[in-house]
Amino acid sequence: MSKIIKTGLLSFGLSGKVFHAPFVNEHKGFELTAVVERSKKTIKEVYPNVISYDSLDAIINDDNIDLIVVNTPNNTHYDFALQALRAKKHVLMEKPFAITSKQAKELYDVAAENNCKILAYHNRRYDSDYLSVKKVLESGDLGKVVEAHIRFDRYKTDIGPKVAKETATIPGSGITYDLGSHIVDAAISLFGLPVSWHKKKGYYRENTQVDDFMYAFIEFPNNVHVHVTASMLVPNPQPSFVVHGTKGTYIKQRINLQEEQLMAGMQITDVNYGTEPKGVEGELTIAPNELDRKMIKIPSEPATYMHIFEAVYQNIVNGKEYPITKEQIIKQLEILED
Repeated sequence: MSKIIKTGLLSFGLSGKVFHAPFVNEHKGFELTAVVERSKKTIKEVYPNVISYDSLDAIINDDNIDLIVVNTPNNTHYDFALQALRAKKHVLMEKPFAITSKQAKELYDVAAENNCKILAYHNRRYDSDYLSVKKVLESGDLGKVVEAHIRFDRYKTDIGPKVAKETATIPGSGITYDLGSHIVDAAISLFGLPVSWHKKKGYYRENTQVDDFMYAFIEFPNNVHVHVTASMLVPNPQPSFVVHGTKGTYIKQRINLQEEQLMAGMQITDVNYGTEPKGVEGELTIAPNELDRKMIKIPSEPATYMHIFEAVYQNIVNGKEYPITKEQIIKQLEILED
């Protein structure tokens, strides 16, 4: 394969326009070759040289394409990825990777059989709030971690227009497979593979068919206890990360900065892209003993989703280990499907 990865997107809606196309287009190791646009044809307004196909079959049968980005509704992920892998295309899979751990295992097996890579796209590992927590944990300033709380809150009381997200009979609908996928991945990537877990789902919006609240208590090695919560009914969002250790506490608000900047039209080459504004720093409280307290503001480093595309490139072209592993994805789905 050429060192330029020719890439096709299965959708050019929000995720295609915001989370994938700008990075594929900017990274010198990729070429944005084609997308699928089943109704509205808008890709050429932004990327005039990109082919717009009408169907999945058409883009998968394009022999020039090396990588397929599966960024379609959750219930289609397994089938579309399977078709791409059998056509000997590499696959970058949006969350959730699949609906069940059994499906995930099969996709990894089919990828190996066809000498292809299937890689999970968890961009939230490259958000500034997550990266700041990771840095504090690695510093050892908290001592031994005792417990952590990871949240992803929104406030949307109405039933949304996306049928695939709001219909109980469609696999992968509801908040568990949406925001829950992000927070369970964050827990696993920060603390390792879980030892045990207990999960609850709630249905609170009027006339909802799907869960709009999920909570899981997850136990990790070294007696680390993690609470993950996602809710559609929080008008005052809580911190995204609260971590307590034997020597201190770290608290960080969720900063959805990159998505907001991209949706506002900011270019990823802008010097301010991914840089948090002042006043939203994380708060690290160090307690060397029972009487003393020291609070330190922790500014986040600039963040960019380009790092995940660089990891994809390095894995496909140079065989470097991909940070989001098969074992992590399978364990994540065991929790989501439970």
